[in-house]
This record gives sequence, C-alpha cells and structure tokens, in this order.
Amino acid sequence: MEAARRNMPLKWIPSLYLASGLPYFAIALVFGQMMKSMHMSNDEITHWLAFLGAAWIFKPLWSPFLELAPSKKVVIVCLQLLGGVSLGLVALALQFPFWLSACIAVLFLAAFSCATHDISCDGLYMASLSKKEQAQYAGWQGTFYNAGRFMAQGGMLMLAGYLEKSQGVTSAWTVIFGILGLTMCALGGYNAWALPVSPNARMDDHTVSGVARTLREVIVDYFRKPGIWISIIFIILFRAGEAQVQTIGPLFLRETLDKGGLGLTTAEVGAVYGTSGTIAFLVGSVMGGYFTSWLSLKRAILFLILAMNLPNLVFYYLSHALPSDLTLIGAALSVEMFGYGFGFVGVILYMMQVVAPGKYQTAHYAFSTGFMQLGFVLFRWISGDVQVALGYQQFFLWVLLAAIPVAVLSQCITMEPLQANEQPNETPAVAEAG
Repeated sequence: MEAARRNMPLKWIPSLYLASGLPYFAIALVFGQMMKSMHMSNDEITHWLAFLGAAWIFKPLWSPFLELAPSKKVVIVCLQLLGGVSLGLVALALQFPFWLSACIAVLFLAAFSCATHDISCDGLYMASLSKKEQAQYAGWQGTFYNAGRFMAQGGMLMLAGYLEKSQGVTSAWTVIFGILGLTMCALGGYNAWALPVSPNARMDDHTVSGVARTLREVIVDYFRKPGIWISIIFIILFRAGEAQVQTIGPLFLRETLDKGGLGLTTAEVGAVYGTSGTIAFLVGSVMGGYFTSWLSLKRAILFLILAMNLPNLVFYYLSHALPSDLTLIGAALSVEMFGYGFGFVGVILYMMQVVAPGKYQTAHYAFSTGFMQLGFVLFRWISGDVQVALGYQQFFLWVLLAAIPVAVLSQCITMEPLQANEQPNETPAVAEAG
C-alpha cells in the first residue's frame, strides 16, 4: 500500500498543495475583504494583515525542530486539522461583541499552522519523489497551490457577496469561514490516508539541544556570506511596490465612488480576481520562468522588476479613469496579475541561485524567503497609513516611485552565487527548512 502511494503521486500532490494554498489565501486575502465588509478603515485592515503575515517571516527559526517528529506525514496532517479548526473558529468568533480580537487570535493560530505546514509540505514532496519526479510534478504542485487562490479569492468571495445581500454581513462571513474550516479538515482527513509515510532522517544528535546547535551554525554561516547584507536589502525592497498594491488594490476596488474607489461588490471582486486574474497569474509565472531561462537572470532581472510593477501602473490608471465597465476592470486586473506572476520569478531565482548556494543550501533559501516576507509585511503594514494620508490616486503614484530603489540596486549587485566555491552538504536537521 505504501509503495503504491509513492508510485502514484497524483493521489496526494493535489490535496497536499491545495491544503497549503487555501489557508494562506484565506488569511491574506479573504479576511481582508471581510474586514472591509465590516466597514473597518484601510489602515486598520493593513495593520492586522501584516501582523498575521509575520508567521511566515520567522518559520525558518523553528523549521529544523520539525525533524524531531516521527514523520513528515504526522506533522502535515496535524497542521491541516489545526488549520481547519482555526479557520472554523472564525465563524464562532464572529458571534461575539469582541469579534475582531477573537478572529485575530484564532487566525494567528491558523497562520502559524499554515506557515509551518509549508515547511513539511515541501519536505515531504522532496523526500517522497526522485529528482526526475520532482520536476515532472512541479506543474501540479503550483497548479493546486494556486487552486487555493481560485477557491478563496474567487469562489468564496462570490459566495460571500451573494450571502451578504441575502443574509447580512455577519451571517455571510460565518458561512464562508465555516466552509473554509470544514474544507481544511476534510483535506486533513483525506491526506491522513493518501500521503506517503516519510520518516524524518536520522541525526547525529536527535535532541532539541542538538538541533539548536545546528540551527545556530546555519544562521552564522548565512550571515558570513560575502555581500549578504546588500542581498538582504535587495530581497526586502523587491516587493516594496507589489506588497502595497496587493494590499490596498482589492480595498480600492471595494471603496465607494465618493471616496475615490470603484464601488465594486464583494462578489464582483471575487469574479474578476478569482477567474481571469488567477489564470493571468499562472500564465505570467510560466512565461517569466521561460523568459529568465532564455535571457539569464543577470540580463532579465530589470525586466522582471518592471513587470512586477505593472500592477502599480494598472491601479494608477484605474484610480484616475474610475471605469464602471466590469469587463474593462477585469482586463486591467488580468494585466496586474500577469505582471505580478511574471516578475515574481525574479526574486525567487535570485534567492535560489545567488543567495542560497553553499553548505546549507535549502536552509539558506528558507532564511531568504523569511527576509522576503519581512519586506512584504513591512510595506503591507505602512500601506494603509500612506493611502489614508495621500488618497488613492497619489498612493498609486507613490507605489510606482517605490520601485525605483530596487531597480537601481539590481544594476549594482552581483548575480553570481555568494558561495560558488562550496557544494551543498546539508545536515538532516535543516534539509527541509524551505
């Protein structure tokens, strides 16, 4: 039975990565739309979303300790069930007068479980498949992760918009988070059967103190890389504009016309983002990879940065034109999502090919993604305050200008591996940290 599961990856890869993407997009996107429906201000919304995003910054620090569990499967199933229960508890939290505090508490638990799940999810994928199979099923991996975006930002928002009109705001979002929680629990139950058992590798010192010593060595080695600080600054700044637009953009679509927004309903936002927007993102991601492979990262990086800031230009146009035609808005947002998908390849490949190479390649890649998330969270945090101070039109001009520093920096930094002379030789304690 176990051999059959390993030999039939399509029994478990789709459900594994759907369970990875769905809670992330529920926290990062759906919860923001719920707060907008509750008439919270943009600065409040962005602060809470940034707070919840902090779990993805620090996940490399506890990732090695997951190796102390008996297997990756046990960790994954438990985290999926925990995530499902946490999302479901949002439905309960909405019934209290102190609903916001209660929602934040249970969603922080969901964010922690989701961030930790990502680590074990990728670890199981790598441990259960050969190098050839990893490449063969990479498309399925990305497709079902983004199916979580389609379900959350598309289907759930459209359903929420319908229910808001028929049942009221609180009842609508109670149903939405109840569905999200049940879906995650169902995925956890299925994966308890479907996932292959992948025992964690044996370590020389299989203790908490032993793992902690290895983690310290990994951290010290990371910060000893030549030029690491300028690379960290580049990684943090790469998403400066995109983080702000990805946060404020959907709120601008919902904002009333008299406040400078487009006045779309919850369902309309779900329709434009969850359908053509998701497809455009996937197409952009694939084309960005092929483009960089053809041109090389060094020559492609500036084009990728410019593409990453297409969304900023799109929203600058929308904030001035204020179109009411949903087809035109959907086309503009498809351009936004295409540019985001196309350009995002740049920072991923930079971390993978320039910063990560060395003795602890996978662990150092995980640390780099932590710094990337740090930049995303910092710029997401300030985005609401900046928008409130400037208004929508000037805010989208500001995010266009926010892309200039990283574009200049991309022409000054090396695109060669920071430790090109070392070969990967990871210890089991940190091999699955990414």
